[in-house]
Amino acid sequence: MRCPKCGEGDTKVIESRLSNDGRSVRRRRTCTKCPHRFTTYEKEEMVTLQVKKRDGTFDVFNREKVISALSMACRKRNISIDQIESIVASIEASLRGRGQRMITSKEIGDEVMLRLRQTDHVAYVRFASIYKDFKDPEEFLKELNELRVLREQN
Repeated sequence: MRCPKCGEGDTKVIESRLSNDGRSVRRRRTCTKCPHRFTTYEKEEMVTLQVKKRDGTFDVFNREKVISALSMACRKRNISIDQIESIVASIEASLRGRGQRMITSKEIGDEVMLRLRQTDHVAYVRFASIYKDFKDPEEFLKELNELRVLREQN
């Protein structure tokens, strides 16, 4: 790290602290040439996730879209906005944890389905009816039967 005052390339770290959110490190440094002290911040690089949609186009991952979809599915259910935010955060962490820059909308939908199945069955069915694009009532009944079997196993 170069000294901002004299340009010297050799500096010494005096103190390091983890930030409040735990995602960055604050470092106090001093120049080895002049007595100047300064602060630097080191943070994790956030990779931009590209979403490949069903029609083949690409879009940037937008957590607000996921929050909106979950909010619609959870409308008039006993699920708070904090729970929805938590679900979206876990989905985003899971997607970023894969280490890929490109994900598909299907992968996002599958993650949402998994979380909703564990959270609220009515919200799950609401989301599934749009996500899976049921063509007839038989497909819908099949999904309900699978949900019933899972519930009985637990």
